[in-house]
Amino acid sequence: MSYEIMLKRIYAPIEDHDGTRVLVDRVRPSGLFPNLLALNEWYPEIAPASQLCSQYRQKKISQSLFLERYKRELKACPDKLLPLMRFARAGRVTLLTAAREIEDSHLPVIKELVLSALEEEDASDREFCSSPCLAHTLPTSQR
Repeated sequence: MSYEIMLKRIYAPIEDHDGTRVLVDRVRPSGLFPNLLALNEWYPEIAPASQLCSQYRQKKISQSLFLERYKRELKACPDKLLPLMRFARAGRVTLLTAAREIEDSHLPVIKELVLSALEEEDASDREFCSSPCLAHTLPTSQR
């Protein structure tokens, strides 16, 4: 199955084709009133840990190390992906951030892991899980 997950700055214009709009930053962006954001969900729990963000902002770690650690952080708690997976199954999702450079932010990591988890789940749904699932393949005399 194909899923659409878009990445966008929270300050970009709201568009009809955004689908479900989910802010995935730990804090709400300053200067914007919540009612003007047209958010369907604010999901701060999936944002990188404060300490990790702080290290990155203070240039104590490189961008690649930040992204690697963040990916490890999410893989350690795969349940954090579930709400976004549900939204993606329902239709287009737009992940939002206040970060200036989206491609250098945490959004591509979230998108990659959500799509990967959806693909994995879809693949497991296509597998037979027990002998009753295979019963239809047996001759009638063996059922």
